[in-house]
Amino acid sequence: MTAERVNPPDLSPPTGFSHAVVATGTRVVFLAGQTALDTDGKVSGDTLPEQFEKALANLLAALRAAGGTPADLARVTVYATDVADYRRHAAGLGRTWRALAGRDYPAMAVVQVVRLWDERALVELDGFAVLP
Repeated sequence: MTAERVNPPDLSPPTGFSHAVVATGTRVVFLAGQTALDTDGKVSGDTLPEQFEKALANLLAALRAAGGTPADLARVTVYATDVADYRRHAAGLGRTWRALAGRDYPAMAVVQVVRLWDERALVELDGFAVLP
């Protein structure tokens, strides 16, 4: 895949995301929402940072199983049950993202939701990738 990250100078400088991603490839992978579920189907972690790390690891595991890498991500949506809590932890979440996915940021959005499928889940990530 080739991906061009587009961040127009007339928009606010992005931090931890790209305003637009122009992706060229041959396969599109749609990634289902991933929470902090462990292999037994139970939510692991009690805090948003703990759950974010596991949910991102799960998303990347699904992507790798489909033949992709973090650099292939074109779009990720983060659903959080408490955006204020997400913002409080933004710096640490950014470090977690860089450690697991690197610095090729996809187009992203963070959306507050009333709750997620599993009542213990505090965050869920979904997205799509374009593979070569």
